[in-house]
Amino acid sequence: MLARTSPDSPMLFEEVPLVPDFSLELVARNAGHWPVAGTDEAGRGPLAGPVVAAAVILDPNNIPDGLNDSKQLTAARREELFEAIMATADVSIAASGPRHIDERNILRASLDAMRRAVAGLSILPAYVLADGRDVPQGLCCPGRAVIQGDARSVSIAAASIIAKVTRDRMMTRAHQVFPLYGFNSHAGYATPQHRAGIEAHGPCLLHRMSFRPLRKDEAAE
Repeated sequence: MLARTSPDSPMLFEEVPLVPDFSLELVARNAGHWPVAGTDEAGRGPLAGPVVAAAVILDPNNIPDGLNDSKQLTAARREELFEAIMATADVSIAASGPRHIDERNILRASLDAMRRAVAGLSILPAYVLADGRDVPQGLCCPGRAVIQGDARSVSIAAASIIAKVTRDRMMTRAHQVFPLYGFNSHAGYATPQHRAGIEAHGPCLLHRMSFRPLRKDEAAE
């Protein structure tokens, strides 16, 4: 059996993690678009609770260290960066609740929350970098969709942290009102604990009735 040797160019064969930087913002600024806002959402996948979006305009001279995709950070680090972003940047937050999600679908509800977050900024942006494949409709300025944007743009990464921490806090408070589902531990995602709570007690007002297994298919009806 042939022994495998290490490649002489490992960077060509190994997946290198993306690290967000300010280059996309600089491209927009060099094209005459300034300031630039990043926007992202948290909570598209859960069975319960809102989808929360944030928009952030960073101060290029005072960018907090360590900004990254919120999923790559510990909860404690997200909290630290949340406070740093709030202290140094222009931030706006918006949410679409379960009924909005059920009526419009999760993609439209997410994009609408992102649009409203951008509209709520105290500084009018000249350009928006939006995480994902779609630019929210109705923005006040041009925008660009950036796949894996929270791993490529520090502005989007900052928005992802704000959205994630805000939503986690909302779901912790939701647990106080609806304690039977364990929202404080899983934030509405479809964990065994959450599914067991739904099975035992039925859905509550925070559940997304258009999501399976909560959705009743027409054939079943």
